[in-house]
Amino acid sequence: MSNSITKSAKTVQAAVELALSELGLTKDKVKIEVLEEGSRGLFGIGSKDAVVRVTPNVDLESRAREFLNDVFFGMGLKVDIDIETSEKLMKIDLSGDNMGIIIGKRGDTLDALEHLTSLCVNRGDGEYVKVILDTENYREKRHATLIKLANNLARSVVKTHRKVTLEPMSSNERRIIHSTLQANPDVDTYSVGEEPNRRIVIALKKK
Repeated sequence: MSNSITKSAKTVQAAVELALSELGLTKDKVKIEVLEEGSRGLFGIGSKDAVVRVTPNVDLESRAREFLNDVFFGMGLKVDIDIETSEKLMKIDLSGDNMGIIIGKRGDTLDALEHLTSLCVNRGDGEYVKVILDTENYREKRHATLIKLANNLARSVVKTHRKVTLEPMSSNERRIIHSTLQANPDVDTYSVGEEPNRRIVIALKKK
């Protein structure tokens, strides 16, 4: 890893202490790998130094919290940040006043902030984690709204025999529409256009 440093000394402990001193960290904040145990040799002849590789632990939650605090400070917003991480998933819930500003039109601002947070967290110096950013349960509410919209429009297409083109949506939201109507026996869905103006079309299924 790019932040790792390798040190050698007469003993493993001495090599670790050299590395910790250079990093400015304590032992509980790093991962230690012993590359060479070292040996005294025979009568001092052929002795080998111990070699260790020391890597700072990656604190992904602190990284995400610091990034978001900087963003909200710049926006002049006071936002409480609650983070839960399990396995490879980080859920971040935001709360405070004026959350509508953070959500934006159809969740555009929230999606953009989620993407930037993910880039900040996943810098390639640790295992990748999926970041989900939410506030006021917006994700679940939007999911339910999209399912209802998909079913209503599908019924309209069947009734009028006219295809419907939806407004531009993110890839995640398009996926919800496709998934909702996947098993519908009467309509098909497909996407047209280029990002960020890619749209879903709901049309009668050809028989």
